[in-house]
Amino acid sequence: MFYVALTTFLLVLLAVMVSMDVPFALVFYTKCVGQFFLLVMVYKVLKDKYTTNKTFDHLYEGHPIDFKEE
Repeated sequence: MFYVALTTFLLVLLAVMVSMDVPFALVFYTKCVGQFFLLVMVYKVLKDKYTTNKTFDHLYEGHPIDFKEE
């Protein structure tokens, strides 16, 4: 979760820097660092050792769907 937060912070920082006319070199290097952390974030998320026994038959459990027959 650290890498997701860091990458999000860099993206927001980049948007603020562009809107405030920060010198191009600083924006460019921030973008390059952000792209690197984006790749690291994707790698860390995909290689995470998270397992579950849920399948798509369980649907989304944050808001269970109530199946009512009419």
